[in-house]
Amino acid sequence: MLNNPTINMATLRVACSNCNLRELCLPLGLTLKEIERLEELGSTRKRVRRGEALYRAGDRFDALYAIRLGFLKSAVTSSDGREQVTSFHMSGDIVGLAGMVYSSDLIALEDTEVCILPYDKLLEVTQNMFSMSQHFQKLLAMEIVRQNGVMLLLGSMHAEERLAAFILNLSQRFEQRGYSRSEFVLRMT
Repeated sequence: MLNNPTINMATLRVACSNCNLRELCLPLGLTLKEIERLEELGSTRKRVRRGEALYRAGDRFDALYAIRLGFLKSAVTSSDGREQVTSFHMSGDIVGLAGMVYSSDLIALEDTEVCILPYDKLLEVTQNMFSMSQHFQKLLAMEIVRQNGVMLLLGSMHAEERLAAFILNLSQRFEQRGYSRSEFVLRMT
């Protein structure tokens, strides 16, 4: 009979060097020493159950999150209580780019796992590692472009056009991660 011990997932250390999403989170061409430095940064992970918030609008900004598993939505609530979904996030996305406070709720659409990237440590790394600084700036620029695209989508298209653009965007994102671009499961209602 084989001894099959139970592994406490909370105590396992996440290693960027053997994560299948590292190409999405890290710049190419890092040295082993640079990867070890980054692994110190992203060694903590958090699980978020379906329907729970990773953070809420108004929470103090202190970290970015690399999504390892799962699907989340960003949403804002209007003064009359209506929820407006502003974006969807999936494995490989880095979320939480904010100013002093988070501007939206980030809700898990399924059980999700994220790597926590404390912002103060991330800044320290980017100041000492040029390739990571460039990568971080690229991530910020891509987020600005994405947000501009969302504003264009919401403001200038009919419902059918918005839905088509959304599905095409998801298709491209799945393909970037090595999945089928024509067959995928929608995690949102």
